[in-house]
Amino acid sequence: MLDFWDIFTENLYDTTWVEFVAVILGIASVWYARRENILVYPTGIVSVLIFVFICFNTRLYADAGINLFYFAMSVYGWYNWTRPAGNTGQLVISVNSIKQQWVCIGLTALSYWLILGLIWLFNYDDTVYMQSYVPWVDSFTTSIFLVGMLLMARKKVENWTYWIIGDIVSIPLYFMKGLVFTSFQYLVFLIIAVMGLIEWRRRYRNLSMQ
Repeated sequence: MLDFWDIFTENLYDTTWVEFVAVILGIASVWYARRENILVYPTGIVSVLIFVFICFNTRLYADAGINLFYFAMSVYGWYNWTRPAGNTGQLVISVNSIKQQWVCIGLTALSYWLILGLIWLFNYDDTVYMQSYVPWVDSFTTSIFLVGMLLMARKKVENWTYWIIGDIVSIPLYFMKGLVFTSFQYLVFLIIAVMGLIEWRRRYRNLSMQ
């Protein structure tokens, strides 16, 4: 039986150059997000458009949809990060109020059932697919990332918590779908997301002390 590294190496050789480019740009985008650098959006836009194609080919339909949403939110985030706001002239890092936290939780739950319902609507006759774990996990990660992207566009510290949860679930999901290099990408995402949470908390505290 092949061990993890044998499987990783074997599938790494099978990684297409398209997936490789998408992964590299995706990692760069998250790194720029951690640094609060506007380049998070142009690199992210190219990456997510490539992943729309990849996810459709691997039947991760909800993830294909979320990447289209990422594209729209990246445009919004790009605008939101650069438009004049507040005394500093730009959008600054902030945290959710208790009410906003509950709204985000509610939006995640609502998105989950809506996405799962849409997957069932388009795949109800595919009993093998619908009885597998994929639609349920795919819908969960999609709803988590959807809210995380919205919070990122608004420069909320909590966005990193959503990314961390989604990354943890996505690592085995993509690995079992045969996208090992993409699975590795989410492992890198997880590491950067933890670093981003620490960095943004520090920056928020510094802003609060000014």
